[in-house]
Amino acid sequence: MPAIPATSVANLRDLGGLPLGGGRSVRSGLVLRSAQLDRLDPVEPAVAGLGIRTVVDFRTEVERADRPDRLPSGARLLVADVLADYLAGSGLPPSARLKALLADPALAEEHLGGGRVRAAFARTYRTFVSGESARASYRALLDELGAPDAGPLLFHCSAGKDRTGWAATVVLSLLGADEETVRAEYLAVNPAVRLAFAPMIEGFTAQGGDPELALELIGVLPEYLDAALDEVAVRHGSMEKYVREGLGVPDEVTELIRERLTVPAV
Repeated sequence: MPAIPATSVANLRDLGGLPLGGGRSVRSGLVLRSAQLDRLDPVEPAVAGLGIRTVVDFRTEVERADRPDRLPSGARLLVADVLADYLAGSGLPPSARLKALLADPALAEEHLGGGRVRAAFARTYRTFVSGESARASYRALLDELGAPDAGPLLFHCSAGKDRTGWAATVVLSLLGADEETVRAEYLAVNPAVRLAFAPMIEGFTAQGGDPELALELIGVLPEYLDAALDEVAVRHGSMEKYVREGLGVPDEVTELIRERLTVPAV
């Protein structure tokens, strides 16, 4: 899934065109993902041409206050705080501390080394499935996608990789994408994320920091997604049951999502 070449929004991607089962693909132009929109230029052609009508913001209250979204012209905002009831005890650094940690390799190693980053992300991804605010947030996204009169929708978090990555996984799985497609789409954000954080990573490693630790923190790894998928399997048995029972999305809404967002593959 190639990125949309917008200069004012990082990690902007259309799920459209991705292959699904049964000779179908995702309809283009209706469901998009990105990083935060604090620098968005609503008149930039690559943005304005998308006609986005709804923005779903998965960020915390602190993140939203620190870097408020700038909305595309005519778009409405839906706040869906995935980590409202979790982040303080997750073991992950608040976004405000990320720069400080990447500026101090010794501090980063103290707080995040020894596999603690991977373990913290795994716990957080499991919470994407089981946490109360996470379930409410992902249900809100699916309800919006299933609305008969819905237009193009963009969902995002801060970097557009974790909370946003799980949202894309859920949507694509519901639409019938196979595991290879889901995983490839999930990992496709890494080049853009690494580019966005390149100055921090370079400064971190120049001071003797472990580059692997930096990439574990700012990128996505297959094992992060594995943790969420395992949580789905253990708690619900399948993605369908997770959506129906865990998120409380009725089957008729799921069918509307499939009708709206799929087309015969070209």
